[in-house]
Amino acid sequence: MKLLVTGASGQLGRQLQRAAGSHVVTAVDHHTLDICSLTAVREAVRAYRPEVVINAAAYNQVDRAETEPEIAFAVNALGPRNLALAAAEIGAAIVHVSSDYVFNGRKGTPYHEFDTPDPLSVYGQSKLAGERAVAQANSRHYVVRTAWVYEPHGHGFAHTMCRLAATQREVRVVDDQFGSPTAAEDLAQGILKLVESQAYGTFHLAGGGAPASWREFAAALFEALSLDCVAVPASSAEFVRPAPRPAYGVLTSWQEPRIQLPDWRDGVVRFAAAVRA
Repeated sequence: MKLLVTGASGQLGRQLQRAAGSHVVTAVDHHTLDICSLTAVREAVRAYRPEVVINAAAYNQVDRAETEPEIAFAVNALGPRNLALAAAEIGAAIVHVSSDYVFNGRKGTPYHEFDTPDPLSVYGQSKLAGERAVAQANSRHYVVRTAWVYEPHGHGFAHTMCRLAATQREVRVVDDQFGSPTAAEDLAQGILKLVESQAYGTFHLAGGGAPASWREFAAALFEALSLDCVAVPASSAEFVRPAPRPAYGVLTSWQEPRIQLPDWRDGVVRFAAAVRA
């Protein structure tokens, strides 16, 4: 299958290229393709002629989005709409990666695909707008919601925790926000299974196992890496941020095909092994 992957230099983009197997992949980043330009997107899609476009590009600056809504919506909503439209024009399908932040986190039990989104932040609103734009522009769509993505060569929470643990004996970590940590390699493999199914719709693909708080995620990282550091419970009230976060963004899947990703703790063990290597 011929795949066009955007966001090639990001965590998921890199892992999609590694997991592609026999698929023929053309991978582009924002330097190669400005997804916010419909003209550029149409030209690229017509030139590459993919069977499936996988949009792994995103604006992920959650707090900055509060003061940069136009940029957030351009990348997270307009760009996906352009890709979906251009894909539809050549008969190609599209995969769009979204977020647990489309939910308000007040449900208290895992969110499934048929729960009603209600984002708290500009970032969450932009991701939901992207979902809707993709669905409207291309009937052959897969909207994939995921959460707390990490990988050995990326940036973000996992690497921040490891950096702090290298110089501190204790790190205070939020213990009242819960989610589904997701290894990027597991997410990539799940997406590739999904596109082979040709079962279009909205899907939740996130790390399996019991829900995790940010502190539990950090503690698992420290243990897997044999770091002499303790993750100390802290309240989210101690870390005031511009954008509100869902208190409970755990994802589960009720959609067919029901693709279950490995337990998030398995992903942490593999993360640690890769970091050591």
